[in-house]
Amino acid sequence: MAGTERTGTKVNIFSGVLLSLALALMSSILAPWVAIILPIPPLVIALVMGVLLHPWVPAASFATGLRFCVSRILRIAVALLGLRVAIGDIADLGIVAGLVIVAAMILTILFGLWFAQILGLSRAFGALAGVATAVCGASAALATSTVLPKYEAKEAETVFVIVAVNLLSTIAMVAYPPLAQFLGFNDLQTGILLGGTIHDVAQVVGAGFSVNESVGASSVVVKLFRVLLLLPVILIVGRFFLKPASDAKVPVPVFAFGFLLLCLVNSSIHLLPGLIPVYSLFKSAAETLSTWGFLVAIAALGLGTSLQSIAKLGIRHILTVTGTTLVILGAVGLGLFLEASLKLV
Repeated sequence: MAGTERTGTKVNIFSGVLLSLALALMSSILAPWVAIILPIPPLVIALVMGVLLHPWVPAASFATGLRFCVSRILRIAVALLGLRVAIGDIADLGIVAGLVIVAAMILTILFGLWFAQILGLSRAFGALAGVATAVCGASAALATSTVLPKYEAKEAETVFVIVAVNLLSTIAMVAYPPLAQFLGFNDLQTGILLGGTIHDVAQVVGAGFSVNESVGASSVVVKLFRVLLLLPVILIVGRFFLKPASDAKVPVPVFAFGFLLLCLVNSSIHLLPGLIPVYSLFKSAAETLSTWGFLVAIAALGLGTSLQSIAKLGIRHILTVTGTTLVILGAVGLGLFLEASLKLV
């Protein structure tokens, strides 16, 4: 009997992963065609398609595999993000710019928790909105969900945050470059503003390089600095939601330490020039695996979330995510003005 149960579990895992992979592949194929009308990333396409298909997905056959995608595969994808970060590049930003970004991120997360609470929403949703806005959009929301306690609306709220931050990132990609010009920011200040406030990496790239190559390069470095801070943020969020009266231990997100290890590897590979050609091939393959890992995980999240549960979310959720977006924009912008007035930039 035990062997039969294990076989059944493996079949359920395989079927859920296969379905999620098929949806991820379909979203990747559709993305260039959808972009002709609207610049919607494959992640959002996979998520929306998954939610729409949810009523036709039998839970008994696919639930185990979908959970596997949203847990195991997601954690691997997050860890592999470390290969995109080089500490040397981030150090070139300077300590003052770094402090501005860190302060803005902390303020944004705290605001998300506070604003969700005063609106009568869960602190968990405040953490999802705050971390997704402060760190790196959809991937940060997914990573945060793995250390939050289980609650009824968790999947629906995670889906909502992912869709919301992608929509707001797309708006920011178009609106923030002319805003920086209106404020009279130079190239470095514009790069810090774009990289420090736009949620997702793809939109940061689009916004930065739409100005010029200098702004594009600096905005990407600032954004990767925010991605680097995913590790401490996840650890702190996990500790924050640990019940004080509980004997449970602080959850240890092994994937986050994997992220840090790969970041250190990426930052020190130049010390071994003979390995660089091999490493370049490994990095390219790993980045592709990470991208597809996120696509599969987000497709699985959508397949496991009903449209009705999302429809229950309302204006308070919209206000929270919009509020965190405005807070990080205001905090980084104010920091840049203070830097300029003190002749620090």
